[in-house]
This record gives sequence, structure tokens and C-alpha cells, in this order.
Amino acid sequence: MTELILLVAAFLAGAMNAVAGGGSFLTLPALIYAGVPPVAANATGTVALLPGYASGVYGYRQDLTPVGTLGLPLLSAVSLVGGLAGAGLLLVTPDAVFRGIVPWLLLLATGLFAFGTVLAQRLRSLGLHGTGAILGTLFAVSVYGGYFNGGLGILLLAQLSLFGMTDLNAMNGLKNLFSAVLTAIAVVAYAAGGAVEWPKALLMTVAAVAGGYVGARLGRRIPKPVLRAGIIAVGLVMSAVFFLK
Repeated sequence: MTELILLVAAFLAGAMNAVAGGGSFLTLPALIYAGVPPVAANATGTVALLPGYASGVYGYRQDLTPVGTLGLPLLSAVSLVGGLAGAGLLLVTPDAVFRGIVPWLLLLATGLFAFGTVLAQRLRSLGLHGTGAILGTLFAVSVYGGYFNGGLGILLLAQLSLFGMTDLNAMNGLKNLFSAVLTAIAVVAYAAGGAVEWPKALLMTVAAVAGGYVGARLGRRIPKPVLRAGIIAVGLVMSAVFFLK
């Protein structure tokens, strides 16, 4: 039954990430339910979802463009360093502490998913601009992604929109690129720190890839508002469950 729960959670997470995001809302609680310590559950779930980011980069490869005068190598390097920093922070966080902040992280990720567009508009009104602002905000978002993957895509899209990007395909391409880079280096750190439960990670990876394929094919048939409402509901329910534990 435990393996079945992990398979279903990973499948649905892969489908959710393919069409809108929010897959971590399912993988993290499922792994904790399966008895995996919270830090290891976060690391293992991130490993399972990594192939989806990589396939997303391939799918948007023709849409990848620089951000202003900043080329992809520099932007990717900043994302990599941030992801490594976030992963290192996770590895030194005691399980008891991480368990205490999991419901807050889930709630934060749900809020980012629900109000990402509004957040981007508000931040843009502050007048952030320039190379330093672009690199600084990308680094901060990457640290968050290396520490806790939930809501990462929404944060990256909001960050890119701050600096005048309006082409959604280009934004999605960069979002997937940065997600893949920072998640890949985070996975290396998790593995080096012994935080990954590999049998569960590999099992869930297969299910997540299958879910991503199905989600990509069926997602366009489901109205976006319905998808968003469903994912927000999942995030709120999971947050409530962990608050009540």
C-alpha cells in the first residue's frame, strides 16, 4: 500500500507539474506518510521530479533567450550556485526543525501559486531594475528552490516578469532551464549528504515521468481556472494536515 501511495502521488505530481506546477504538494506529504524523515522526503521528492524539468528544457529549447544583456551561461551559473546553497542549508537543518516549518513552506508555496501574478505586478511597481537586481533575485529564488522546491516555477516566472519579459514561451523555457540546473546541483548535494532514499526516488521517478506525459496530453483540455483551483485546494489541504499533526 505504501508503494502504491508513492506511485499515485508521483504520477499526479508529474501531471500537475506538466500543466501548471505544484507537484511537491503531493510528493512531500506522501513520502513523510511513508515514514521517510522530512529532510530526506524533501530531497527524495525533488530527485523524482528532476526529469520533468529536464524534458521541459528540451521542449522549450528553441525559445531560450538571454535576459537583456545577460547570457544563459551567467544566468545558469547564478542559478546553480543558489541551488547549491539552498541544498546545503537543507542538509544542515535538523529533521525536527524542518518538520516544524513544512506546513509553513507548503502554505507559502500555495500562496505563491495563487498570487504569483499579483506579486510580480507589485514587485515591478517598486522599480527594480539593472543587472544586479536580476542576478540577485535569481540567486534568492534559486536558494529557495534548492531548499524547498514547492512553488519554484511560480517564483521564477514572477522574477522574470519583473524585468520586462512578456513572451510566455521564452519565460517558460528559462523557468525550466533554471529549475533543471538548480535542482540537478541540489540533487548532487542531497546524494553526497546521504539524504536521498534511492529505491523510493527511482520508483517515483518512473511514475512522475508517466504522469508528466499524460498531463501534457490532457492538460490543454482542462480549463486553466479549474486546474489552478484544484492545485490551490491540494496545497491548502496538505498545509492544514501538517498544521494539525
